[in-house]
Amino acid sequence: MTPDTSNGSGTGSGNVRVLDDAPGSLPLMLKAAVPAIPGLASLPGLKKSGSELPEVTLARRGVGIDPGHVAAYAEVCGFPRKDTLPVPYLHMLAFPLHMAMLTDGSFPFPAMGMVHVENTITQHRSVTAQERFDVSVSATNLRPHAKGTVFDMLTEVSVDGELVWDEVSTYLRRGKGDEGATSGLDIPLVSDGGVEWRLPGDLGRRYAAVSGDRNPIHLYGVTAKAFGFPRQIAHGMWSKARSIAAIENRLPEAVKVEVAFKTPVLLPTTVRFASSPAVDDRGAAFSLVNPKNDAPHLAGRTSAL
Repeated sequence: MTPDTSNGSGTGSGNVRVLDDAPGSLPLMLKAAVPAIPGLASLPGLKKSGSELPEVTLARRGVGIDPGHVAAYAEVCGFPRKDTLPVPYLHMLAFPLHMAMLTDGSFPFPAMGMVHVENTITQHRSVTAQERFDVSVSATNLRPHAKGTVFDMLTEVSVDGELVWDEVSTYLRRGKGDEGATSGLDIPLVSDGGVEWRLPGDLGRRYAAVSGDRNPIHLYGVTAKAFGFPRQIAHGMWSKARSIAAIENRLPEAVKVEVAFKTPVLLPTTVRFASSPAVDDRGAAFSLVNPKNDAPHLAGRTSAL
């Protein structure tokens, strides 16, 4: 890791730490999971304390992309193969930095148990696997929420100084909520029509293989039950990616895609996806629900830039 005193591409204030390589996903997951084991969270070096987000930006420079990895991602998420990258693909470059931030000793909250409640991706132009990317991540905007406390993980991806893609991932730390605080994005569900998708029990393991997100709640029933789920659940970012894949032929090159994650998708299961043109005809609205009771899993919308 190389220190850098610059402010990176603008995602945060304070020091910039430039990582020479992507952090290993398995060691980071173990680092995140160990404090969740009863009796270990209070040990020196593992105990999380504090109330302020670290003023640091984690970055990587000149990151290349393996076309084979893009193909594997496209297959598991339902994207067609083409010259440009799927809109949410660059999250693959951001996620290791997210985990490095969440598991850093300066971060005040334990990574395990965080709930990804919202995600907004803005693609300023389409990109290809032949380009080289500068990626920077920072945590900011700690604020009260109706169900606890939330903060944003900000990601910016640039090519030769040009911002081409950015993302805001909002995480919830459950706790005493503020009744007067906002509950987040208010995106209506699409109630008409739709198509059903059958999701297999190994979907979480398949997405973990390409994303590096090996959170135990996504892998097997027994590992999910250890964290309070009746069985393994689909990744929220898979649900978003699969939804984008279903409408990507309608999306402009420069686009914003916002999603509010609602209830977990327990695997295996069947879900219903529905979409409709946005009111202003500049984008689309979409949702993912349980077809048995219409319980929402995800609500999203797109808009042209």
